[in-house]
Amino acid sequence: NKINVKQSHGGSGKQARSVIDGLEADVVTLALAYDIDKISESTKIFPEDWQKRLENNSSPYTSTIVFLVRKGNPKGIKDWNDLVKEGVEVITPNPKTSGGARWNYLAVYSYVIKQELGDITKIDRNSEKFKQADIKALEFVKNVYKNVPVLDSGARGATNTFVQRKIGDVLLSWENEAFLAINELGKDEFEIVVPSVSILAEPPVTVVDENAKKRETYNVSKAYLEYLYSPVGQKLAAKHYYRPAKPELVNQEDLKLFPNLELVKINDVFGSWQEAQKTHFDDGGSFDLIYK
Repeated sequence: NKINVKQSHGGSGKQARSVIDGLEADVVTLALAYDIDKISESTKIFPEDWQKRLENNSSPYTSTIVFLVRKGNPKGIKDWNDLVKEGVEVITPNPKTSGGARWNYLAVYSYVIKQELGDITKIDRNSEKFKQADIKALEFVKNVYKNVPVLDSGARGATNTFVQRKIGDVLLSWENEAFLAINELGKDEFEIVVPSVSILAEPPVTVVDENAKKRETYNVSKAYLEYLYSPVGQKLAAKHYYRPAKPELVNQEDLKLFPNLELVKINDVFGSWQEAQKTHFDDGGSFDLIYK
């Protein structure tokens, strides 16, 4: 039988809102677990422990945040601290609507926490030391956003602003989007700068049980997501510049593309996505306070 796959693309937060408002998705593949949690909490159309149903926290591939700069790197951008320099325009989307933008924000913040505290696997978020580091990190994030001329609603929109409209000196980008931009537009226009440390971005997937059962697509939806973990699925992930969850299934040549860099895990710095969302992105959170 032929299977038709209809897709809807957009900022992760926006897409989650659409499903909550009644868009009958059989499958959701979003930028971060929090957005999928939100759908489950609000609608109960799939179980709360959805993330335990597939391997690797239901993330068949991961990514990270890198910098895309114009050829020759005219502003000499090498690491996060260069983003706060005067005269540097930073392109990043709006963390209120974009999952990628939230990863960008958390990567900027984590850089300062790492600088201040060193080993972040042993963070005590109630300690005085952490509170001081948090103040410095928020000040740094604020200064980065002062250099942001326009906030698009999604990662792809931000890429278009930087690439097509030629606004900005550096794009904070999903690693896969940065590779795509270079692939589609040529190495003579852009280059990738890999910062000293970044964040492990885990875009997860789940079947939306109730919708899929109602539409009699449950088995095929489940198989579709499981296929992402198969050798073919993992090779496809790498081909499209995502870091495969099972690198052993992928040609080692294809993995050489991915630079080695220290990747911070969200739970180490923020406790969980729920805590990160509440502290930084909910109404009245840190982002609202620093971006006025």
